[in-house]
Amino acid sequence: MPATTRTVLTRQLRQLEKDKLIDRKVFAEVPPHIEYSLSKWGTKFQKVLDEIEIFGLSYIAELHKMQKGKSS
Repeated sequence: MPATTRTVLTRQLRQLEKDKLIDRKVFAEVPPHIEYSLSKWGTKFQKVLDEIEIFGLSYIAELHKMQKGKSS
């Protein structure tokens, strides 16, 4: 993951929580401790992202095969 500022990370996490894609658990500790995890909806969305990745990888592989065929 590219470097990011704490402000940007906090904003993104809050938006993901608002969108119900992650759950936030606050521990009553000093210093404060917060853990994030995928919510029910986040887990469902992860399955969609996994399928998109599978498609993308197979599509790129097919494009490479077609390009090699043209250069032969």
